Amino acid sequence: MRSTAKYLIGFFGSFLAVVVVVFAAHLSSLGAAVSAPKGKTAATEKTRVVTSIQPLSFFVEKVGGEHVDVTVMVPPGANPHSYDPTPGQMVALGRAHLFVKAGSGVEFELDWMKKFTGLNPHMAVCNASLGGRLISMPEEEHGHSHDHQHGRIDPHFWLSPRNGILIARNVERSLAEVDPSRAGEYAENRKKLEVQLEALSAEIARKLSGMKNRAFMVFHPAWGYYADEFNLIQIAAEEEGKEITPKKVRRVIEQARRHGIRVVFVSPAFSTLQAETIAREIGGITQPIDPLSDNYIDNLRRATDAFVTSMQ
Repeated sequence: MRSTAKYLIGFFGSFLAVVVVVFAAHLSSLGAAVSAPKGKTAATEKTRVVTSIQPLSFFVEKVGGEHVDVTVMVPPGANPHSYDPTPGQMVALGRAHLFVKAGSGVEFELDWMKKFTGLNPHMAVCNASLGGRLISMPEEEHGHSHDHQHGRIDPHFWLSPRNGILIARNVERSLAEVDPSRAGEYAENRKKLEVQLEALSAEIARKLSGMKNRAFMVFHPAWGYYADEFNLIQIAAEEEGKEITPKKVRRVIEQARRHGIRVVFVSPAFSTLQAETIAREIGGITQPIDPLSDNYIDNLRRATDAFVTSMQ
């Protein structure tokens, strides 16, 4: 837990930095030959976009192309459940035209979005999961990923190519609203990306089609939407950030043995100590897969290959 004093000093320091930057930008715009309305991008400038997590930056860069300048809040290797933005990031936020959030319950967004919009009230906000079907976290007893309407919502919405198509559409719509002069170009970029994502979904389905064993084990329950799209069973050891009890460890080991599982997949942002204990008990290994990679398509290919190998 951070101390209250440290929190207040960091927050108000960031706030003052943003005020200075925004005020300076305002003075500069007074003398500009072409200026944009509040919340809009001028015809001669790039759209400044901030995303909460790395995977969302992939969609912004693919749809926005050369017309966007993207900053990511949660950096590589950081934990989105506990990360606090730096003063420099808050300054970038104060100059942003658009913020792209997952909108599916990522803890970083739940903790900070109200502060972000308060610091930059003219910044547009894109909810990347708008219109999508959110699912609950894996059930404790069975580890399946199904569409239940109880329990905590799984925030990892982006880890499904089908959901990636929806994210691309939401990003396109938001960029067009902020920068309407380039709406046609954003639409064309989104269509090209959509073709790639449809092909990726079909490719993954083909790779998994012959697998009789449909279960895989993860320590952190990040792959529920992926499992849902491709009819797999995600067995998760951890319950979204909670340290697992000895009773849960025993239950997970029993599940692994029942399904013939020998690999425990781990996320780079989380400790692997308990996962390694489980792997030793089942005579297996741990293997990293990254739910937060910005190389979206290649990352899902690599994860698929790892799942296929583990389920053989």
